[in-house]
Amino acid sequence: MARFLNWVQGLAFALGGPGVFLIALLDSSFLSFPEVVDLLIVVLVTRHKERMLYYAGLATLGSIAGCFLLYYVGRVGGEAFLRRRFHERHVDRALAVFQKYGLLAVAVPSILPPPVPFKPFVLVAGVARVRPWDFFLAVALGRGVRYFGEGLLALWYGDRAADFLRENTRTVSLIIGVLVLVIGVGWFLYKSRRPPRTAHPIDDEPTRPL
Repeated sequence: MARFLNWVQGLAFALGGPGVFLIALLDSSFLSFPEVVDLLIVVLVTRHKERMLYYAGLATLGSIAGCFLLYYVGRVGGEAFLRRRFHERHVDRALAVFQKYGLLAVAVPSILPPPVPFKPFVLVAGVARVRPWDFFLAVALGRGVRYFGEGLLALWYGDRAADFLRENTRTVSLIIGVLVLVIGVGWFLYKSRRPPRTAHPIDDEPTRPL
């Protein structure tokens, strides 16, 4: 298995943009390539700075596609499949967080690097039958912030971006994740405390005969 994973990673580097899409799709679905997508973005953007949007965009799209594969597995398999696939403690934690924060439980972990678990939250979204469009927005937000942020780091730091990520990626990602969580919770509280809008009556005035 390790030889196969190494072969796939080498193929991804050789393919460039399509390779980034492939690794992101596999990493977000049924295989795991910890931080390989991040390294691919940094290396490729450092070599071809004018293609930053291309590489980060393909990584984001690949991850969204992979997440949707897991999402539909959770939607079809249900909670029983989830408990067979993951540790009981992770499942219970994911369910509790999802029930409390909704799609923020998908958006925030999608920003954070390993070892923060992400796939259980994707499956929980499928089990909970979250609307596909809402799920798409949550994953696109989280992965977009992560991958485009790494593309910008590669533009600013060049070859040093990989070392910067290895030394600081968890701290930076955690800060961004907390900010997204705070903004999301604030928005949720704001919407929940707003009084319902009352419709303006349209039939108060008597109709005039023609």
